[in-house]
Amino acid sequence: MNDISLDNKWIGQRTLRPDGIEKVTGSAQYAADFAMPGMVYGKVLRSPHAHAVIKSIDTSEAEKLKGVLAVMTGDDLPLLPLDEPLPNGPNDIRWISRGCMAREKILYTGHPVAAVAATSASIAAAAVKLIKVDYDVLPHVIDVDEAMASNAPILHDWISTDGIDGPTNISNIMTVKTGDVEKGFAEADLIVERDFKSEAVHQGYIEPQACVVSYKPDAQSVIWSSSQGQFMVRSMTAKIAGLATGDIKAIPAEIGGGFGGKTIIYLEPVAMILSKKCGRPVKMQNSREEVFQSTGPAAGMSASLKVGVTKEGKLTAVSGAYNFQAGCYPGSPVGRACHFSFSCYDIPNADLKGLDVVSNRPNVTAYRAPGAPQGNYVFEAILDEIATELSMDPWELRLKNALAADKPTIYGAKIGEAAIQEIIDSVRNHPNAKAELGPNQGRGVAIGYWGNAGGESSAQLNINEDGSALVVTGHPDIGGSRASMVNIVAEKLGIDYRNVSAQIGDTNNVGISAVTGGSRVTFASGIVVDEATDQVIETLKGRAASIWGIDVEAVEWSDGAAHPAGQNAGEFDPLTLQELAAKALSTGGPIMATVSKNTGGHMGAVGAHMVDVEVDPDTGHVKILRFTASQDVGRAIHPSYVEGQIQGGVAQGVGWALNEEYIYDKNGRLDNAGFLDYRIPVASDLPTIDAVMVENPNPAHPYGVKGVGEIPLVPALAAIANAIHDATGKRLYELPMSPPTVLAALDE
Repeated sequence: MNDISLDNKWIGQRTLRPDGIEKVTGSAQYAADFAMPGMVYGKVLRSPHAHAVIKSIDTSEAEKLKGVLAVMTGDDLPLLPLDEPLPNGPNDIRWISRGCMAREKILYTGHPVAAVAATSASIAAAAVKLIKVDYDVLPHVIDVDEAMASNAPILHDWISTDGIDGPTNISNIMTVKTGDVEKGFAEADLIVERDFKSEAVHQGYIEPQACVVSYKPDAQSVIWSSSQGQFMVRSMTAKIAGLATGDIKAIPAEIGGGFGGKTIIYLEPVAMILSKKCGRPVKMQNSREEVFQSTGPAAGMSASLKVGVTKEGKLTAVSGAYNFQAGCYPGSPVGRACHFSFSCYDIPNADLKGLDVVSNRPNVTAYRAPGAPQGNYVFEAILDEIATELSMDPWELRLKNALAADKPTIYGAKIGEAAIQEIIDSVRNHPNAKAELGPNQGRGVAIGYWGNAGGESSAQLNINEDGSALVVTGHPDIGGSRASMVNIVAEKLGIDYRNVSAQIGDTNNVGISAVTGGSRVTFASGIVVDEATDQVIETLKGRAASIWGIDVEAVEWSDGAAHPAGQNAGEFDPLTLQELAAKALSTGGPIMATVSKNTGGHMGAVGAHMVDVEVDPDTGHVKILRFTASQDVGRAIHPSYVEGQIQGGVAQGVGWALNEEYIYDKNGRLDNAGFLDYRIPVASDLPTIDAVMVENPNPAHPYGVKGVGEIPLVPALAAIANAIHDATGKRLYELPMSPPTVLAALDE
């Protein structure tokens, strides 16, 4: 355990969530709830083809329709050059721009072609049907392996990849090498080589993308939207729509789920251009079908992996390739699969390739530990097979190869004190590990890693006249960050948490902050909020010193009040926060502090999963009986939210493993674009998920915080696959492990 105090009043307490009442009563304001005087409605026309050249677009009939105020196409947006990268975090604005509105050609079914603004949503819907588009339809390719074939339809003639002659859909090849792989395999007593496949899956957020945009030619244009980062919305919209960044104010709404899927934009630049054309605020909202059809899912992939191990269970070598779907433009998270899938283990020899492959799908976006669940599934499933072949306990195999804190991973980084032993022990000793298994039942285990992140973060702390506090941060709250910041401020100020409020600021009233993602927000916000609170305390001590007529060094802060620092400082009654706040105007003015910085010191963390399943031999249906998920959480600032993050990640992992997949027809159209046909888990699919929090504080954080939200998804896929093998004796190498797939394996 690191030397961070666990003796706190509010840190680690299950305080009431500050947004709870509003969300329960329905008064919380989501993007689709906003309305403005004179507001009109935008609608997008989407391509019915997966791959086509746009020969012409005729909008004349739509423009004539009564109630239509504006029409736009790709010609109304600046054409961003293909040969000039425009990075925005992990994304490239070139591709996001072309996802907002087609330019050179259509690249997936649902690709936006044009858009209208009208006085009602029904008129807008009627208007887009009047737009005539002449397409030259081209052959398309959906599957990642088919996209890599020599005879595959080529999406882009400008892709040129080292090591590949001629046109290709492989946009990039990355490599990870260490040691001598041939030597490593020569030292192995057992070599396992397997092929895997995983289909694309959706993040499953309940709230579709929505925005209200008001263009102002002589003032700041305003965007209200559902996103994981208002500063991201501002910068991307500005670049795509051809505006100055400072001419836009982006206001975050409450967000009804994102899980990485709302780290890019789709509607805001379109609404901005429509608003500019018609001079009215424009509201746009995706339908559920449009969400599935045209926004980014998690990447599907194929993989081939070869693993060598001694008869004692020591890993000697790993080689292979991950082939990840990028969607229609480059940018899959294949690099993280090549890195994080192996981060827990001491592997002396490795030779891995990661291929980024374009196909006629919308561009993939992040989904909770992007790249890691798919990659981890492959390696952890092979480890289970090795444990079976060696007649070794699967936990012992993992512990035997656990990476020491001071040793580098195959890609050179160190994971530090990741508590691998502790989390495995917490699962092995859990009551669920002692549950007896019946016929057709099995148990599977796996561990997983995510590197977490720091990044740009800002906070402002204001002390109100009555001594209450308001903390403002720059990251949308999708996992309980407001409650955690309240706990931190209350702890440090020494006041009741109910006297602290938390808000997410817009781009005008808080410093630049990176998106909510990568399990970074509680870590990064905690640092800047802690520093802002320190500054406020120093101000409060200065005010008390001035009132008492002593040096500020002779004042200390504890229990919500300023005290003389010892007898030599003088005999004075403590001055509480409330008293100092009431005297603020006469002692120097408002009491507040602002901190902005690029936070560092983040640490990765590990999760361990154990799942019991029952497989119906007649139908292939897999029932989850028990699920135990342990995780190195660093320090749980708000335990209820941490448990919720773990349970939510597991639930999504169950869906990914057992049911979820994008299904395309022969024309490249998505067949299951809705929750009736796209099967996410419901309450009846899940048991109580036992979340175990192992607190191994991060010494680089004032409260020991590590990221939490990504890791719970990572080991789940492999743990379920391994449990199915234990129940049936059959190994499955393709996701999802749906009833037909399982039944086919049982019938072999």
